[in-house]
Amino acid sequence: SMFSPVCGSRSSLLLTNSSSPDLEFEYADTDKWAAELSELYSYTEGPEFHLNMKCFTEDFRTHVKDKKWTELSAPEHRAHAMRLLDGLDVTAREKRLKVARAILYMAQGTFGDCESEAEVQQWMRYNIFLLLEVGTFSALVELLNMEIDNSAACTSAVRKPAISLADSTDLRVLLNIMYLMVETVQQEDLSDSPEWRAAQDTFRTELGSPLYNNEPIAVMLFGMVTKFCSGHAPHFPMKKVLLLLWKTILFTLGGFEQLQHIKMRKREELGLPPLPEDSIRVVRSMRAASPPASASDLIEQQQKRARREHKALIKQDNLDAFNEKDPYKADDPREDEDDSDDNDNPLEPETFPLERDEVMPPPIPHPPCERVSFPKGLPWAPKVREKDIEHFLESSRSKFIGYTLGSDTDTVVGLPRPIHESIRTLKQHKYVSIAEIQIAKEEEYQKTPLSVGEEEVELNSTELLYQGILPSLPQYMIALLKILLAAAPTSKAKTDSINILADVLPEEMPTTVLQSMKLGVDVNRHKEIIVKAISAILLLLLKHFKLNHIYQFEYMAQHLVFANCIPLILKFFNQNIMSYITAKNSISVLDFPHCVVHELPELTAESLEAGDNNQFCWRNLFSCINLLRILNKLTKWKHSRTMMLVVFKSAPILKRALKVKQAMMQLYVLKLLKVQTKYLGRQWRKSNMKTMSAIYQKVRHRLNDDWAYGNDLDARPWDFQAEECALRANIERFNGRRYDKSQSNPDFVPVDNCLQSVLGQRVELPEDFQMNYDLWLEREVFSKPISWEELLQ
Repeated sequence: SMFSPVCGSRSSLLLTNSSSPDLEFEYADTDKWAAELSELYSYTEGPEFHLNMKCFTEDFRTHVKDKKWTELSAPEHRAHAMRLLDGLDVTAREKRLKVARAILYMAQGTFGDCESEAEVQQWMRYNIFLLLEVGTFSALVELLNMEIDNSAACTSAVRKPAISLADSTDLRVLLNIMYLMVETVQQEDLSDSPEWRAAQDTFRTELGSPLYNNEPIAVMLFGMVTKFCSGHAPHFPMKKVLLLLWKTILFTLGGFEQLQHIKMRKREELGLPPLPEDSIRVVRSMRAASPPASASDLIEQQQKRARREHKALIKQDNLDAFNEKDPYKADDPREDEDDSDDNDNPLEPETFPLERDEVMPPPIPHPPCERVSFPKGLPWAPKVREKDIEHFLESSRSKFIGYTLGSDTDTVVGLPRPIHESIRTLKQHKYVSIAEIQIAKEEEYQKTPLSVGEEEVELNSTELLYQGILPSLPQYMIALLKILLAAAPTSKAKTDSINILADVLPEEMPTTVLQSMKLGVDVNRHKEIIVKAISAILLLLLKHFKLNHIYQFEYMAQHLVFANCIPLILKFFNQNIMSYITAKNSISVLDFPHCVVHELPELTAESLEAGDNNQFCWRNLFSCINLLRILNKLTKWKHSRTMMLVVFKSAPILKRALKVKQAMMQLYVLKLLKVQTKYLGRQWRKSNMKTMSAIYQKVRHRLNDDWAYGNDLDARPWDFQAEECALRANIERFNGRRYDKSQSNPDFVPVDNCLQSVLGQRVELPEDFQMNYDLWLEREVFSKPISWEELLQ
């Protein structure tokens, strides 16, 4: 099932204190099902569980006297669900809300009749498939539309000085049911009946197609996000909207495993060789880089300090010569000069500048358990682009023969034998991406539209979603980033920033210390969940658009860059990432479904402060990895954006993130450091040899990519605008050709030559023309000599 632990080796995550145990983190599309359910509700909403039960029971008792819900037969269940659905069709708001709460209680697993959490989850699945079958979802979408357009609620919310949970009650109940339905139906369960499987497939198709309101559900939810950000609807419960949006995209488009299958299928269709490896499995089997200083390292550093006077006598140029000879001293204990201000390890002694240039240290015996074992060979097969082979041949030809042959990669006449071998090796590792083929095809469509013919566009869920969000995509991206900024822990509360706490603040503000502490935890947890949802939405969309068509991906990515996504993510990481990842902003006894099945213990300030006993927070580590992956997607192969990483001084920020000893997170940090290494200068590389060797060990090699030394042509002057403008022109041409039917070239429109149909067309003539028709006839027809013979020839 989707929420079972993912297979693969343990990914170790070590805290800066080397004695702490490894933490196990399994990256997946989502957290375990119970965690995803509990994050839907804020703790302030706790009392509403029993209110929902009360609404259901009152109605249920009027029809069924002596039985529990769990004791009824299937036809009785269905009859009651239909009755509730009819109750949603009343005009009185109060009555409608009561019925909606009763339906929500069903979706929550009719927990009043259950003994355990497992039983609640079992009844949730049963009830939700029942609600889906009787057509609840389309009724909910209609009600949600009414609430979105409810101008009275929007106006009163705008005028209120402080918005609380009470302002969003109707919306929250509807979004809760919709979320529970999407989240539950998308869970794969091997014991599901064929009917349920069929219902799941139908629901997936309906959600992704323009069935409700002539647009996919995701487009309607994006509309809610922009309306909230524009300040016209500050009462919208944004966390629930974003969670529903994320789960809808995940369900309709597919998660990371599905992406891998789509990629393999597309490569096969285009006649490309299969992928060299399964990236998901490679990343899962990776180990984190070496742990921080152990006891033996500390002894070694103390011995170095004793040798400091001796070292001061050695001439600096000898040191430089030594470093030139041996640039890969892997055991350089110093992390880097910009770590001095954020070194979390109080045990590490202060280091001196000269210690970096260590000369032949006496071997210190390491205990065998301290050595970090790396797998034999590299984890990734190296790749080469066609462009790299062309570049290599160009430089070889101009060097040995003195002429060049453009993009010819086959002629090797006059080149020495070793160059032949190099070319053979490069071609052996040549990798052609789906994007390269899509770009080449698009160029053909632009150059020769008539000979290439009409493009056949596969109307899959991704394509339908892109067509739906295309007209307002820039606004959607800005809105998501605004909310991400407001939810980031590094953001200061500004008066002009948007209030994202409308669906967590209670009507009565806390009066006791305990209530304040509980609300504090709730607010922090609320922000963390928002960051989790947005990071997952952006990453999923980027990955799906990239596979569907490269220019769809580029359009979205460019608008993220224009909306300052790169500095925003760097700002997010410019905090103590270790404390963010180990934050304990949850109260497990208040989590659903635990809180509705078990008696609540007495909460005390001590128990709140202790938090849960998890060693790290799954959602925060998930968010960090997603944000790093987004940053990688935005900057890969884009020289101007890589330079933004350098300009915004991202290296020290990213290096601090390497302290999180989790293989997947480290991989994406190292990738971001690799692309900018050549611009950081020799001194940075010298004092960061550990990071350099980690890049060699973990990141894929691009043959003849000079990333580490900076003698590359890419160190050319940086023209951000030219690069982005060229890309923008290509994107606009693609969008215009494919989606803007009004923009089609008039020269290519078929001409109607039939006299009858041309004369039979109704032509609307302006009024002033009709008034002066006689004049026009006189001037344009009668007074002009017409040579009919010439015309007829």
